[in-house]
Amino acid sequence: MKISEIREMGADQIIEKLGDLKKELFNLRFQNDVGQLENTATLSNVRKDIARLYTISKEMNLNIS
Repeated sequence: MKISEIREMGADQIIEKLGDLKKELFNLRFQNDVGQLENTATLSNVRKDIARLYTISKEMNLNIS
């Protein structure tokens, strides 16, 4: 996910996407612990996307916690 894509989203879309990514991160962590995750780079990519969403929301003063 690129920063320009996030900036085009509305506040509701950012919150929804953040929830989706948190669920995905939980599932990826579980798969990694069980040993089913083949590409472990997806963990860091999802974490970075979550950080990007938080950063842009902070810039937009959405106060998401």
